[in-house]
Order: sequence, then structure tokens, then C-alpha cells
Amino acid sequence: MASPADPPPTRAADPLRGAAHGALAPKAAPDQSAPDREPAAGSLVEGAASGARGRWRRLAPLAGLLAGGAAAWWFAGDLLSFEALRDNREALVAWRDANYALAAGVYMLIYVLAVAFSAPGGLALTLAGGFLFGMAAAPMIVVAATAGATLIFLAARHGLGGALEARARGSGGAMARLRAGIARNEISFLLLMRLVPVVPFFVANLAPAFLGVSLRNYVLTTLFGIIPGTVVYTWVGAGLAEVFARDEAPDLGVIFEPHVLGPLLALCALAAAPMLLRGRLGKDAR
Repeated sequence: MASPADPPPTRAADPLRGAAHGALAPKAAPDQSAPDREPAAGSLVEGAASGARGRWRRLAPLAGLLAGGAAAWWFAGDLLSFEALRDNREALVAWRDANYALAAGVYMLIYVLAVAFSAPGGLALTLAGGFLFGMAAAPMIVVAATAGATLIFLAARHGLGGALEARARGSGGAMARLRAGIARNEISFLLLMRLVPVVPFFVANLAPAFLGVSLRNYVLTTLFGIIPGTVVYTWVGAGLAEVFARDEAPDLGVIFEPHVLGPLLALCALAAAPMLLRGRLGKDAR
């Protein structure tokens, strides 16, 4: 008899038993830590497609306005002109007299779209407003032009403004200094763009969208900055009946006459004063 201290007898290896045990044993689960290459590639493609869709959604409003502007230049360039107003003045007056409120509403809508699409003939539209509605057209034009300018500003900033502003901030140099200067003098800068007669209206509408100005300051400076020029050209339009009677063309250079240009330049100086004063104080502080 074996003593308790003796080791237990070893059992001889049985090849058949080992094979059967191996066949019945559960197989090891696959290694879950191995990278799944196909879903990763698919997620990259899906992410790229989602990014492209996001870019197109951002650009869609601006692209729509640009397409509408191109169509307006192509199809409506001759309609929004002084000649068209002169040739159709009797029909326009009859349409206004038939339904004044409707005529005013349609006129404002056309003005909003013309500004939003950067269509040609803004000056002719202003003259038409003065001709049809007298000086009462001035507030209508100011409101409609501000609304149209705000539409194109929002579309441009939503589509490209954020990316261009970030690039300007990160590029350093002159662009970064320009952006910082505009940020310090935003209201003065925007007012000057509106008041100076040589700045094209569509440039003053688009440029601020790429410079990161606030929507509130843009709307307010547009609303008040276009009042002087609008009043001048509406006044010219209000006198078109006599111009038509004499078979003449209106004097569109009236804004450069001393009695008109002088007050405009005074307003420009008033708008620039805070910017100049801030710059002077900054130099004294250094």
C-alpha cells in the first residue's frame, strides 16, 4: 500500500482522449483588439461626404444670390434703367394710382431683391421711387435697401466669412492689423463706407461680411449711413416729371455739387472723428 507521502501515480497519455478533448473544447474567441479596417475607412468616407454637404449648405444661400444676380444682370439690366422709367412712366403712374399700397409694397420688394442680388439699376430704382411716391419714397428705400444688404451680408458671412476671418486672424501681418483696426473702430469704418460717395454699394454690402463685423453694427450703420445719399437721389427723382416734360436727362452728378457734397464730407469727418481720436490717444499712451 502506498503511503500518504507517496506521490499519486501518473496516468499515461492517451492520444485518442486528447484528440477528443480538443475537438469538444470551445474554440477561442477572435481577438477583438485587432483593428477593423473596413468600418474605419467607411467612417472616413462618410465624414468627408458629411463635411462636403455641410460646406454646400453653407454656400447655398450665397450661391443662390450670386446666381440671381447674374440672371438679373442678364435679363433685367435694361428694365432697371432711366430709359425704361422714361418710356413706361405713364403706365407706372396709372398702376400707382390704381392701388397705392400695393404699388408701394411691390416697389419695396423689388428694391430688396435688387440689392440682395446686387442687380444693376439701383440708382434708377431710387429715381423711380422719387418719381412715383415723392419724398415719401426715401424711408421706403432706406428700409428696403437695408433689408437687401442684410440678406447678402448674412449669406456671404455664413458661406465664406467665417473661414476668411479665421484665415486673416491666423495669417498675421497686414491682414491681421487691418482686422484689429476695424474691430477697434467698427462703427466709424462702416459709416465711412456708406457715406463716402465713391464706394460702390455692393462693395459696402459684401466687404464687412469677410471682416467679422457684428450684425447689429452692420444693420445700424447701413440704415443711417445710406440716408443722405438716398434723400438726395429721391429728391432728384421727385423732380423727374419736369425733366421728362423738357425731354431732358436728370443731373445725376448733383451729389458732387458743393452744396450737397459739403454736408456729406462733414458727415464723413464726423464719422471718422472717433477713429482718429482713438488713434491719437493710442499714440499718446505709447
